[in-house]
Order: sequence, then structure tokens, then C-alpha cells
Amino acid sequence: MKKLFVCALAAAMMLAAGCSSGSSSSSAPSAASPAAPAASQAAGSEAAGGDASLTTVTPGKFIIGMECAYAPFNWTQLEKTDTAVDIGSASYADGYDVVMGKYIAEQLGLELLVKPIAWEGLEPAVNNGEIDAIIAGMTATPERRENVDFTDPYYESKMVVIVRKDSDLTNITSIQDLSGRKVQGQLNTLYDTVIDQIEGVDHVTPLATYPLMVVALQSGEVDALTAELPVAAGVVASNPDLTYVEFAEGSGFEADTSVSIAVKKGNTALLDAIQGALASVSEEDRQQWMIDATSRQPAQE
Repeated sequence: MKKLFVCALAAAMMLAAGCSSGSSSSSAPSAASPAAPAASQAAGSEAAGGDASLTTVTPGKFIIGMECAYAPFNWTQLEKTDTAVDIGSASYADGYDVVMGKYIAEQLGLELLVKPIAWEGLEPAVNNGEIDAIIAGMTATPERRENVDFTDPYYESKMVVIVRKDSDLTNITSIQDLSGRKVQGQLNTLYDTVIDQIEGVDHVTPLATYPLMVVALQSGEVDALTAELPVAAGVVASNPDLTYVEFAEGSGFEADTSVSIAVKKGNTALLDAIQGALASVSEEDRQQWMIDATSRQPAQE
């Protein structure tokens, strides 16, 4: 089932708006990837202390924060794989954000470290010098731009809703068809705030993670969950009792579904270095990495 779904998703995601293009290999970076080019190695030396204008929290390291619970962007697993990064406690982080973080680290000649942090703690962590950057499927909203600086988007999707497959909502075409229904989003995200665009909706108290939200949906506590397409696709792939609904053009949520990388406010040198690395990732690779992440994410329990 998952293989069939991924093939369909590949075609759908090729329609997503891109952010930049360039020349890079079509394979995702892995733990066994070759060393970064000489130019990138030089950049890494500067980041490690050779150039005071570009510094990282720990010399020679690129420390990024993410939830490690937002598949397919990021998740936690027990198996060691080529795409995963050790996060301690016999656990590993993997996902689209990990692959992107690993690629950027290689381009800068740095070693990637992933730090699991709850969503609400990500912005404080980057501004307090706990991490170098946030790569966590985060949208650069005007409110967040007041606290951190963002790169250009590294991925863009669309917003959908997840429903039970036996629900009468599977064939809706407009968000207004959810009027009077119980709809839930993720805490402290635009996936919660956009729910109020539905007239007469029963806006259910948001939860912190999608695994918790999926349980609420499956138990009948809510009728629908808001999500972006890759997340919904991953949830459905591992939960055959669920499906997701896309809306007719002009009848969906009004929201920015692009995601960007955040750094400490005013850290222009690091921001520019990360932006330079992103510019070398082709749109084809961005989409392929998401397809790959969706296909290998673990089933949610």
C-alpha cells in the first residue's frame, strides 16, 4: 500500500511551488556520504573559528533543533540507518529535515548534531545559543520573524485535512463543508489558527503532536485534523483506517505552507552560509527527498 501511495504522492508533489534550483546529486546525503568539497571544507574551518564572522555554538559542529516527532519532516526511531543521526538514549532522528540538515552541514564542512526539542522550545533554544538553527518544518510567519531570522523556504506543500476513511467527510471539496464539525490542529502552529477560517466550526483544543492527534481522530473525539500534505500522506500510509482530503481550488485554507530554516536574530553570517547551501539543492532533489522520507518513515503506533 505504501509503495502505491508514494508513487501517487510523487506526481502530486511535483506540482508544489519551488524555492530555488541548482545542481546537486539526486540521492540524499547519508552517514556514509563523502567529505564535503574543498571549498566547503574551507568554510567549515572558518565556522570552527578561523573567521569570527561565521561561528557555531560548538566549533566544528552544526547543531540543529527539531521535535523528532513530526513525520515525514522528522521523527525518532530505534534503528541505525544511513539517513539517521544518533540523538542518544539508543535513539536516532531521521526524516526530511535530518536529510536537509545533513546536506547543509556537509556543504559547510561541519558535523551535524540533532537536538530533540519540544516545538514551543525551539525559538528560545536558538536565541539562547543552545542550537545553531531550527530545521523543523517551521513556517516563517510575521510573528516568528520578530524573534528569529529565516532563510528562503526549503520546501512548500499544501494544506489538507485528515479524516476517518468511514467518515461522510471523505468527499468534501471546501473547508466550509466542515462547518459544525470538530476540527483539531497542532498546538502553537498555523494548522491550529487556520481552523477559524471555517464558519461555525467546533474548534477543538489543539494537541502538541500528531501521534496524539491521530489517536483523537481514530477514537472519534474529533472529526478532522488539519495538516500539510506530506504529514497527512505519512499518517495515512501508516494508518489504513484514515484518509486525507484535498480541497477544490479557491475553497481551501488561506495559509503559507512553505517551511524555512531559522537562526538567531542578527546571525547574518550563518544565515547567508545556510542560504548558500540551500541554493545548491535542485527542486527535483527537494521533492525526491520528501518522497523518500515518506516511504521510509516508521508506522505510528
